[in-house]
Amino acid sequence: MAQRSITSFFKKIEPSENKDNNTSSKAKVSDVVDDAVEGKRKRDNKTDNSPSSPPTKKNNIVKKTKSTVKKLDSNKKKPKPETSIIKNLNKSKFFEDKKDEVVVKKSTKKRARIIEPSSSDEETQVTPEKDEATDESTSNNGKLTISSDSESDCEEKSNKKEKSLSPAKKTTADSEESSPDDDKKNTEKEDNNDKLSPTKKSKKNSVKNDDKKSSPSSSKKPVKNMSSFFGKKQDKTEKSNKKEKSLSPDKKTTAKSEEPSTNDDEKNTEKEDDNDKSSPKKNSVKDEEKKSSPTSSKKPAKNMSAFFGKKQDKTEAQQEIKYDPSAKKYHPIDDACWKKNEKVPYIALTKTFELIEDTSSRLKMIDILANYYRSVIVLSPDDLLPSIYLCLNSLAPSYEGIELGLADTTLMKAIAQCTGRTMSQIKSDIHKIGDIGSVAENSRSNQRIMVQPSPLMVSHVFTKLREIANLSGSSSVEKKVNKIQSLFVACRESEAKFLIRSLAGKLRIGLAEQSVLSALSMACTLTPPNQSNYPPEIIDASKNLTADKFKEKYDKISLIIKTTYCECPNYNLIIPVIFNDGVYELPNKCKLRPGVPLKPMLAHPTKGVQEVLKRFDGLKFTCEWKYDGERAQIHVDDDGNITIYSRNQENNTSKYPDIIKRLTNILNRDKIKSCILDCESVAWDNDKKQILPFQILSTRKRKNANESDIKVQVCVFMFDLLYLNGESLVQEPFSKRRDLLKNHFEEIEGEWKFATCLDTTKIEEVQEFLEESIKGNCEGLMIKTLDEDATYEIAKRSRNWLKLKKDYLEGIGDTIDVVVIGGYIGKGKRTGTYGGFLLACYDSTNEEYQSICKIGTGFSEDDLTKHTEFLKDHIVKTGKSYYRVDSSLEPDHWFEPVQVWEIKCADLSLSPVHTAAVGIVDSSKGISLRFPRFIKIRDDKNPEDATSAQQIADMYNNQEQIINQQANNSANVDEDDY
Repeated sequence: MAQRSITSFFKKIEPSENKDNNTSSKAKVSDVVDDAVEGKRKRDNKTDNSPSSPPTKKNNIVKKTKSTVKKLDSNKKKPKPETSIIKNLNKSKFFEDKKDEVVVKKSTKKRARIIEPSSSDEETQVTPEKDEATDESTSNNGKLTISSDSESDCEEKSNKKEKSLSPAKKTTADSEESSPDDDKKNTEKEDNNDKLSPTKKSKKNSVKNDDKKSSPSSSKKPVKNMSSFFGKKQDKTEKSNKKEKSLSPDKKTTAKSEEPSTNDDEKNTEKEDDNDKSSPKKNSVKDEEKKSSPTSSKKPAKNMSAFFGKKQDKTEAQQEIKYDPSAKKYHPIDDACWKKNEKVPYIALTKTFELIEDTSSRLKMIDILANYYRSVIVLSPDDLLPSIYLCLNSLAPSYEGIELGLADTTLMKAIAQCTGRTMSQIKSDIHKIGDIGSVAENSRSNQRIMVQPSPLMVSHVFTKLREIANLSGSSSVEKKVNKIQSLFVACRESEAKFLIRSLAGKLRIGLAEQSVLSALSMACTLTPPNQSNYPPEIIDASKNLTADKFKEKYDKISLIIKTTYCECPNYNLIIPVIFNDGVYELPNKCKLRPGVPLKPMLAHPTKGVQEVLKRFDGLKFTCEWKYDGERAQIHVDDDGNITIYSRNQENNTSKYPDIIKRLTNILNRDKIKSCILDCESVAWDNDKKQILPFQILSTRKRKNANESDIKVQVCVFMFDLLYLNGESLVQEPFSKRRDLLKNHFEEIEGEWKFATCLDTTKIEEVQEFLEESIKGNCEGLMIKTLDEDATYEIAKRSRNWLKLKKDYLEGIGDTIDVVVIGGYIGKGKRTGTYGGFLLACYDSTNEEYQSICKIGTGFSEDDLTKHTEFLKDHIVKTGKSYYRVDSSLEPDHWFEPVQVWEIKCADLSLSPVHTAAVGIVDSSKGISLRFPRFIKIRDDKNPEDATSAQQIADMYNNQEQIINQQANNSANVDEDDY
C-alpha cells in the first residue's frame, strides 16, 4: 500500500519555501493541502462503509504531490514513493496557520534524501534531539528534528520504546503498517481534535499527535513485537530507558548493540508467526519493506559478528579449563583434564608451562613437568613424544636441522591479520612488554570469529609446527602466516602466548634439556610406563617406598635415561622402548649407532704444566697437539653411507665432499664394516705441508659445496674411535680406543693423519712438546689419561681431559666464547664502521644473554669492515627480552644473537654494571672481563654453545689472586677463633 506520509510530504515542500517565501508559493501549498485533506476524508468515508476492507491507495494524491513538487523545484529528481500510511490529517485551516511549526519526530534515510541540509525556516525552531537523538543525528549525516513545547503521557511511553531500539531496528519499525482498527481509532481522534480550540499550544500538540500517529513507529503492534524480540518486559524497558538518559552517547551506543538470548528469539519468532497469519496484507507490506528497507545493509551483519564474538568470549570464560600439575597429591588420572585414549589438549601443556614460568625452584619445575608426563603416560602415551619436543622447543633431533625461529615480522603479521590490529600497534606493545607471546595473548581480546574452532591438541600443534618449519620457497612466508593463523584463531587462554613463543624459538620458561630428562625420569619412577592394565597398578611408587629407597630408585632410572640420551640423542628411538620394554632395557635397545651423532667430550682448561702434573699425579697420560680447526664426527654405517657432524651435531656432509671421497682410500671394508671417528678437520697447505690458520678454513662454503670449486684443502687428524663394527667403545679406556684406531686406519699425507702425541710424565718433556705444537701452528696441547678414568664422557667437560694453550701462560688460562649483542658507532679513524661491541655470555638456566664486557681492541680495519657488513643485516630496533643488560650499557644498535667470538682477557673481576653470572659469585654483582681482546669468529658454535655463566663463575673462582684472597680470609677466621 504505497501511500505518502503527511510528514514527508511537508518536508518535501520545505525546500521550496526556503527558496521562495512569497505569498504565491504559500497559496500553492494551501491548495495542495486542501486537496490532500479532501482525499483523506473520502478514504475515511469508504473505510467507515466497509470496515473489513483495508485502506485504499491514494494514487490521486501521490500523483498530485509529485506534480506539485515538480512545479516547486524543477531541478529535483522524482522522489521514490514511501510505504508509510497517513493516519491523521487535521483541518486545512490549521495547517495554513501552523505549517511552519510542523514537527518531524524521527527522520529516516528516505527523508534525508529529500530534505536539503541548507533548507531552513525562519519561523521554525530547529534543535537536535536530546540524549539518544544527539548520538543518532551525529551518525546519520547530521539529521535534525523539530521539538514541540509539550507531550502527552502516551507519547512519552511510545518515545521510550522507540529509544530502546537500535537505529537499524527503528528503521524496520518505522516501515511497519498499522491495522484497520488503528485507522478507525485515528479517525475518531481526528474528530475530537476538530472540536478543540485552535490555540497555539493545542495546535502544536495536535500536530505532534498527528505526526506521531502517522509515523509507523507509533504503531503498537510492531513495537510490541520488537520489544518482545529483544526479550524485554515493559517495566524493564522503562527502567533501562531511564538509565539510558543518564548514559553518555558512547555507552548508549554500546547498550543498543545488546542482542537477545536464544530462548527469547524462539518465543518472539512464534509470536511474529501468529501475527503474520492474522494479517496477510501486513505480510505483503513486510515483503516490500524487506526489499527497500535500509536494515538489509551490512550494519546488522556487523552487529551479529560482534554478537558471536561476545558469545565466544562468554563461552570461553564459562568453559575455562582447570588443570594444576603442581598439586601436592597429584593423581595422573583424576587430576588430568582429559580422559583415557583422548588426545592431550594443548591447554594442559600451556598451563604446565605457566606454572613452570612462575616457579624459580628447579626441583619444583621438575615435579610439575613430571606430573604432566605421568598423566600423558597413563592416558595418552602416543602424545608423550610431541610433548617432550614441545617442552624442548624443538621439532626433531637437532642433527636433522628442522628448526622454527621465525622472524618477529612474520609473527606480527599473523597476529595483526587475526586480531585486526595494525603492525605499529603490535610493535609498540612488544616494545613496552618485551615479549611477543604476551602481546599475542593480549591481542586476542580483539579477535572476533563466528564459530569457535575445535580445541587445539598437542599432537596437532606439533604436526602443524613441523609443516611450518618445512615450508620453503618464494611464497613460503605467506603460507607460514596462513598456517599460523589457523592455529592462532583456535587458541584459548594461555595457548596463544606459548604458541607464538614456540614459533619464535624461545619458550623463555627456564626449562633446559637436563630438566626435561630429570622430569621424564621422575615420571617413569613414580608411574612406570610399561604397565599393561588400566588403571595401572602403580600410580605413585613413592607411597610403597621409604624416602631413601625411592631416591635410590630415581637416581638409577635417571642415570639410565641420561646416559642413553648421551649415546643416542634421539627421542624417536628412546620413547618407544620406554613404553614397550621399560626403562631398564634402554641400554640394550638404544646404543650408540652410526647416523645418530653424540655430543662430544670436552676438555677442562688449565693454566700451566704444574697443574697438569698435579692433576695426573701417579697416572699414565698422553699429550696430543691441539689443532686449530673444526671438530668432525665421521659416521660410516653398515651400508657404507657416510655422514659428517659438527661439534653441535650439525650435519656438515655437504660441506666436505672431498673428505667423503678420500675416506674410501683408508677404509678397509674387510676390517671396517661400520665406525664413528672423532677428528679435527684443518686447513692444509699442500705445497708447504703445513697447517693453516682457522680463518682460512672458515672461508669454505658452509653447505652444498662442489668439489671442483673447493680452493681450501683440508687434512683430517684422527684422535679417537668411538664405535667399530657394531660395538660401542665409549666405555673402553682411551689406550684401547687409540690402539684400535691405529690398527684399523692408515695415514695418507695431506689427507688423513693421526694426532701427534707423546706419552710422558716428565714436566720438562711436556713443556718442550707444548713449544713444538705452537711452532706447528697448533693452539697447544690436549692432555688425556690413558687407563684410569679414561672412558669417553659424552657431552661432558671432564677433568680427565685437560687443555693447555699457549695463551694460558699469559692470563686467565683459557679464552672465552661470547656472543655479540650490540654495536657502538665508530668515530675518528673508525668512522663508517662500528668502533666497539657489547658482548654477552649465555645463561642456560634462565635462557638469557648476560652482558660481560665492551670490546674495542684486537680488530684490524678489515675485521671491523667485515663485522659491520655482517652485523648490519641483523640489527633489531630494541634489545631482546632475554638480554640482561644494564641501561647504562645500551648500544647504538642492537643485534640478533647470531655470532660467537673468541675473546682473550687479562683476568676477570666483579662488576656492578655487567650481569654475567650475577647471583652465583655475588648476590648483586656480575663478572666482567678486564682488557678483552678479539681473537676470532667461532662459526662452529651456536650462540647457546657460548661460554656459560656457570663457567664464567668457575673461571673467576679459579684465579690465583682469588684463591689467595680466600686463603687469607680463612686464615683470618682461624686467628679470630683462636
